[in-house]
Amino acid sequence: MNDGKRTPWVVGVSGASGTPYAASVLRGLLAAGEGVDLVVSRASRLTLLDETGIGFRDAHWREDLAAWLARGADGKPDAYDVPVEALEDVRYWPAGDLAAGPSSGSYPAKGMLIVPASTAAVAGVALGLSKDLLQRVASVTLKERRPLVVAVRETPLSGQTLRQMVALDEAGAVVLPASPAFYAGATHIQDLVDFVAGRVLDAAGVPHELYRRWRGELGGGAPGVPRAG
Repeated sequence: MNDGKRTPWVVGVSGASGTPYAASVLRGLLAAGEGVDLVVSRASRLTLLDETGIGFRDAHWREDLAAWLARGADGKPDAYDVPVEALEDVRYWPAGDLAAGPSSGSYPAKGMLIVPASTAAVAGVALGLSKDLLQRVASVTLKERRPLVVAVRETPLSGQTLRQMVALDEAGAVVLPASPAFYAGATHIQDLVDFVAGRVLDAAGVPHELYRRWRGELGGGAPGVPRAG
């Protein structure tokens, strides 16, 4: 890896429920050969532990990340083969490190994906706060006119949050609710997760094969219809 030419995507994981979405996005980025700078908020560590049983430790983040990415949305621990070596182009920044590389606009990055995004994260970014590295990087991404995708995971949505989402849209972000569709022929919870992750990657312009795309033919999502194509 040549740091002089490295231009990663920053992936921010907030404390909202939906850590399988983040795992699918990360796998998709790595499969596409993209570099990743990862920011995991303090609240998201609790969510990750609750949803997967996996702790996330600063000193052992590679091992913990490998275990997380290997786990399927159904909880099976070895659903994916993700050796630690596959994470060579992932750089991790603690959420409290406001002097981290991505906190500056001069740090090269393609953009930022916040997956999942809690309503607290939405509010902080919309208001331009920088209470942690995740919010700071989002603010930098907007001011540098880089792509920012905010995968909101909450329901129902209050009027205040809706107004903040409009503010993000007006600032240039893509507001992408974590809303899976069923026309892709989902037969497993992982299919629904991968659809949302795929839409996040679509918004970022990253190629992937996470879901079957709509082809204008009714019945394509019926049981028994192949997903590939």
